[in-house]
Amino acid sequence: MRYVSTRDNSKEYSFEDVFIKGLADDGGLYVPTSLKKFSPEELSKLKKLNYNDISTEIINQFSSDFISKGDLSSLIKKSYSTFREKEVVKISNVGDLKLLELFHGPTLAFKDIAMQFIGNLYEYYLTKNNKKINIVVATSGDTGAAAIDAIKGKSNLNIFVLHPNNRISPVQRKLMTTVEDDNVFNIAIDGNFDDCQNIVKQMFSDLDFSKSINMSGVNSINWARIIAQAVYYFYAYFKLNVDKPISFSVPTGNFGDVFAGYLSKQMGLPIDKLIVATNENDILHRAISNGDYVSRKVKETLSPSMDIQLASNFERLIYYVNSSNSEITSDIMKKIKQNEFQIDKSNLDIIQKDFVSESCDEDETLGIIKENFEKNGIILDPHTAVGVGVAHKLSFNDCVVLSTAHPCKFPSATDNAINKHEELPKELQYVHGKEENFQLLKNDTDEVKNFVKSKL
Repeated sequence: MRYVSTRDNSKEYSFEDVFIKGLADDGGLYVPTSLKKFSPEELSKLKKLNYNDISTEIINQFSSDFISKGDLSSLIKKSYSTFREKEVVKISNVGDLKLLELFHGPTLAFKDIAMQFIGNLYEYYLTKNNKKINIVVATSGDTGAAAIDAIKGKSNLNIFVLHPNNRISPVQRKLMTTVEDDNVFNIAIDGNFDDCQNIVKQMFSDLDFSKSINMSGVNSINWARIIAQAVYYFYAYFKLNVDKPISFSVPTGNFGDVFAGYLSKQMGLPIDKLIVATNENDILHRAISNGDYVSRKVKETLSPSMDIQLASNFERLIYYVNSSNSEITSDIMKKIKQNEFQIDKSNLDIIQKDFVSESCDEDETLGIIKENFEKNGIILDPHTAVGVGVAHKLSFNDCVVLSTAHPCKFPSATDNAINKHEELPKELQYVHGKEENFQLLKNDTDEVKNFVKSKL
C-alpha cells in the first residue's frame, strides 16, 4: 500500500511515513493510492472472526510493509486487553435503534479504540529505531485523554496535549490533567478547539521546528486512526447478521469517525447512508445538505467534542469527490482557509449518494436524553443523544448509532436533563480528588513552540 498527500499526489509514501508524520509537509492529509475491495465471499469469511482478528485482517491491508501480520495480531491483542468488553465494543438497543457502544476502553470514549493501538504502534516502531518522538495533539475533549493513556510512561515518547481552556467537561479535563507521568504535558489554550487545532497544524507546517523535535501527531488526521476506527463498522455489520445495507448515525465534529465509515463502504462493506449528526456547530450539516462550508463563530454546547467549525478530515472527502485531483483539492483548501468555499452542485450530488445530515440544538439534545431515560431506562451522553436525535429526525428507524462516550463524562448535561448522572467507574474515581497539572497559554503558536522546546 502506497500513500499520497491530498494536496500533491505526485510523490508516494510508505505507511511508516504516513503514521510517524501524521500530516504531510504540504499541509495535506495522507490517503492510499488504491483500496482493497472485499468481495461478498471475503466478507463472509471475515464475519466468522472475533473483533481482534477482524482488526488484524483490515489493518494489515494498509500496514503490511511496516509490521508483519503476526506482530500486528499480537499488538492488537495487547491494545485491547484492558477494555471492559472482551469483544472491545458492544451492541445494545435504544428503542428502535441499535447503539454501537464504543466507550469500553480506559478513558470511556471511542478514541481509546484507535489510541491504544497507536500507542503500541509507536512503541513497536521505537524498539526498531533509536529515536525520540514528540507527539503534539489538539483535543476537543476525548482525544487528549485517550492519547495520554496510550502514551504515558512509554520510553522515548513525549506527548503535548492542547485543550481549549474551560471548554471541555471537568471530567474530560481531569482524565488528562491528573496524569503524573513525566512524559505527559497538558496545555490549556485561551481559545476554542479550532484554535488549538490551528496551532498544531502551524507547528507541523514549520518544517524546521517539526523536524527538529521529531514531531508526530495522533489527531484524527493520522491515517492509523482512521483504519483502526473502520474496524468497528465491519464488526457491527457482521454482528447484526443482516443481508441488506445498513445505515450508521455518527455524532461527529472533525469528520474522522464518519470518514472511517466511508472508507469501510469503499472497501465493500454494505453501508447505505452515513448520517452526519452535528450539534449547533453545524458546518458539516450545512455543507452536506446545501453545500455551505463557511465557518461561523463556535458555540459552546453540552456536547463539547463537536464544538468545531473546521472539520479536518473533510479534506479527504473533497479529494475523493474531485476524482483524486490534488490540484483542485489544494485550491479548495485555500478557499476554505479564506472562509469562502461553497460546494458545487455536481460534487454535492456525489457526496449525497453516501451522506445525509442533520443537527440538534441544546433543547433537543436535553429532550432526547430525558425521553430515552424515561422510555428505555438508558442514560445517553450528549453526543450519542445527538446521534439518536438526528436518526429520528431523518426517519432512520433501524440504523446503528455510534455511542461515542460514557455518560459519566458529562454529568452537567445529564443532571440538566434528568437530575441524575452516572458515576465514573471505580478505577477512575481517583481523578476527582487529585491535583491537576496544566499550563495555561495564549492562543499563540510561538508561545506553544517555546513551551514545548523548554520541556525537551
